[in-house]
Amino acid sequence: MELLDPEFFEFGASGQRWDRTTILSTTTPVPGEPVKPVAVSDLHGTLLAPGLVQVTYVSDESGRRARRSSLWRRNPEGWRLYFHQGTPIGSE
Repeated sequence: MELLDPEFFEFGASGQRWDRTTILSTTTPVPGEPVKPVAVSDLHGTLLAPGLVQVTYVSDESGRRARRSSLWRRNPEGWRLYFHQGTPIGSE
């Protein structure tokens, strides 16, 4: 996927570290199967340095909510997702 940086990694809610290859193999939709919609709220972006932006938001996938943080960095091809972390939200 062209939006993932070649050095992409993620810390999952389980504590597992995912790399680009693994995340692509687990998130690529199966042809013909419906894709579950994900609602996004509280979306904010902060410029941390030239060419580096942190995006934070809350996701809701069928009642499963998480606070998410992503680092996007710019390279010659454009903006790419470099790092992501999601933390489940318990009952508030």
